[in-house]
Amino acid sequence: MQKYFAIDISAVRFVRNTLIFSLLALLPPLVTFVAITPGFGAMLAGGGPPLGRFMRQVITNGLPVVFAINYVSFFLFAWIVARPGQRYGIMPVILVDMPVRVIGFIALHAMIYVLSADWFGSFGGSRATALRVVAPTLARSFLFENISGVYLYATMVSALPLYATAIENSDSLGGLARRLAGRLGYALFAVVMFGITVLALSALAALLRAFQA
Repeated sequence: MQKYFAIDISAVRFVRNTLIFSLLALLPPLVTFVAITPGFGAMLAGGGPPLGRFMRQVITNGLPVVFAINYVSFFLFAWIVARPGQRYGIMPVILVDMPVRVIGFIALHAMIYVLSADWFGSFGGSRATALRVVAPTLARSFLFENISGVYLYATMVSALPLYATAIENSDSLGGLARRLAGRLGYALFAVVMFGITVLALSALAALLRAFQA
């Protein structure tokens, strides 16, 4: 990760790398969502306006959200590892990266909904209505029930290289990963961390739904 995201590389290269990571991270959850949503794949395969609207929504809404969150996260990563004697271990992931991704996702969606109400008259032009919709939409996103869930989990997929770096630098988890599966262990443990994050978000979704009820 230090090769692609460092304080001393040019801004253009940093932005380019973030954009590439964001695009690659969008593909797996996007393909999965289309595949598991009944009739959605067939509708898109027909082309025409449905495909155009879908692609426009992904490009103008989803990609900017994923890119913005990744940019902040990758910049923090570059800043942390640039400090003398500092390593990107497990604690920065837990205390910095995960909150940045989840809170950033929530904040960006709230902002987008409010701006949509102001600029396009969505939600009846009411900011209050727009904000009330955020919580139930996020609950469905956490459970991968809407297109916003694709963007959320794309940000999580983007974090996998950071998780692997953190595990490699961890004295405890890094040693365990090497003993179990060599260098492949870092990637396997990163996937486990991803799974734990998914479970945590699912639990949060259940709490949101219980609160709404």
